[in-house]
Amino acid sequence: MRDWEAAPTDLRSFGVSVQTDVRPETKDTETGPEMFHYVDKDKMVESAVMGSMVTALCGETFPVTKAPKPGSPVCPECKEIYNSLRP
Repeated sequence: MRDWEAAPTDLRSFGVSVQTDVRPETKDTETGPEMFHYVDKDKMVESAVMGSMVTALCGETFPVTKAPKPGSPVCPECKEIYNSLRP
């Protein structure tokens, strides 16, 4: 067995302090299939790297965990707000 495969089960024996942060579930189970939202591009990158929360145009708050692919479903409320903004 390689050294990296044998991880100790209790890191406190090595003097390491371990803290686990639990993120609250922010997905509304009644919205149906997962939809992507419009968010500020700079805040999206920060959230993806740092795990901070972002607020979409529709007001939903969540951490960015995935990148949308072409053809992915978009939140209709975000899309309507985005289309109403001036260019």
